[in-house]
Amino acid sequence: METQSIAEISSPRSSVRKFRLPRMQELGLVVVIVVLGAILSTYGWYDARPGHPNTFLNKDNLIDGIATPMSYYAIMAVGQTFVIITAGIDISVGAIMAVSALGSAALLIRISPHYSTSTIIVLSVAMPLAIGLLCGLLNGLLIVALDLHPFIVTLGTMSIFRGLANVIPWDTLTNTLDPKTLVLPKATAPLMKYQIGGVNVIPGITMLICVILGGIYLRLMVAGRQVYAIGGNEQASRYSGLRVKWIKLWVYALSGLSAGVAGMVSLGRFGTASTSTGNTYELTVIAAAVVGGASLSGGRGTALGALLGTLVIAMIENGIYTLNLKQEYRLIIIGCAIVVAVSLDQISALINERRLARLGGRAS
Repeated sequence: METQSIAEISSPRSSVRKFRLPRMQELGLVVVIVVLGAILSTYGWYDARPGHPNTFLNKDNLIDGIATPMSYYAIMAVGQTFVIITAGIDISVGAIMAVSALGSAALLIRISPHYSTSTIIVLSVAMPLAIGLLCGLLNGLLIVALDLHPFIVTLGTMSIFRGLANVIPWDTLTNTLDPKTLVLPKATAPLMKYQIGGVNVIPGITMLICVILGGIYLRLMVAGRQVYAIGGNEQASRYSGLRVKWIKLWVYALSGLSAGVAGMVSLGRFGTASTSTGNTYELTVIAAAVVGGASLSGGRGTALGALLGTLVIAMIENGIYTLNLKQEYRLIIIGCAIVVAVSLDQISALINERRLARLGGRAS
């Protein structure tokens, strides 16, 4: 039976079907984005005062209200998509983002009087990435070495990393009255707050780079195809000679690295890091990946889908503000988005199974 299923998976017709499915999902997300944009822009035109711009379609809202805030989520959603493709999950990304930002800020504050501006800039980029990568490697090691469930491991490490994020500021000299907030030295501003036309472009550029690199890795590299293979059938992948544990370790390391990149972007944008950095972000990140087409049962997901899913979530969150609704509805809507996306994925899987069963019956 497994030999037959592997042959079916590798058949040209199946390959075309698997290629078209993500494309159809991404096209559907584009349609949802267009519809949401039309609804919000129509209300924004209605809500605008005479002589004032559309409350939705204006530069400040589109850049500062949607594009820049969604960059953190999208960066981590790409890493989360890698994990979900392998049928895993990483709920520690928000805490990794916090400990990466706070750990880097603490170091930069201590060394800033002794190092040159260029050295500080290099460290402000390298430190959060290194911390995020190490945290991701720890998650991966616990999962593959001890054969533990990813949810249990990342639930535990989420608490550990969040605890570290709460401890770091208390032992660091700061120039603020609040010991839970660290302020970066001004030397980081030239790179992290670089602007074009009055817009801080670093978050958006970093987000696009992560999406492009993630897409290239998954679509064009053999290692990316191996990630899909593990999510599709881990046992068959192991029998075929794939180093499943090493690939999983690398996937969780990438997820941690993406959270470190998000911490770097947040640190650069605000110039500060606090113990509330990345709080509850894991829910939004998972929602963005799932809405973007990543299947929690594994084997499916794309970097572009993660970006589009994040944009949908960001537009919904911004729509709550535009429609003057209570912010308390945010978590309710995100939770509903996860439930709906997972339900649609399961329904789609059942339909495909019945379709394949009917085709198999006709062939026999």
